[in-house]
Amino acid sequence: MPVFVGIGANLGDPVAQVFDALARLGRDLPETRLSGRSRLYRNPPMGPRDQPDYVNAVARLETRLEPRALLHRLQATEVACGRRRDGTRWGPRLLDLDLLLFGGEVIDEPGLRVPHPGIAERDFVLLPLLELAPGLMIPGHGPIAALCRGMPGTALQAIPEEARA
Repeated sequence: MPVFVGIGANLGDPVAQVFDALARLGRDLPETRLSGRSRLYRNPPMGPRDQPDYVNAVARLETRLEPRALLHRLQATEVACGRRRDGTRWGPRLLDLDLLLFGGEVIDEPGLRVPHPGIAERDFVLLPLLELAPGLMIPGHGPIAALCRGMPGTALQAIPEEARA
């Protein structure tokens, strides 16, 4: 099943954190392989402005895991990378992994909503998704290309590959 995972970090060395997360997604998830990734982007934080800019990317995975099992693995990866959940919404973090899309499925269960809530309003998710899958249809929202046309994207800055830690 093709899935897309959003990756974000704004503490420590965010570029290194995102590349480390990509490596972990490619090697540590059972029955799953990393099949693509977007460029990395720097962008202002969503929510409280008194925190560092974020570095974001999107990974495309192929998995045989069920959605809830994949979510648990993603959360375990966050913890392994130093993430501590303290209930702060949109606060600073070492690593954030969001299950954005799980094939064409729509899931609305306690603790698991796919497509990810807010996906259609976040340029730091949509523009990297467009890079990976320009023909993608987001259930309940339509074609990725149409959604991206409504995004300014002006706050996003692509990070050159040579910035890799």
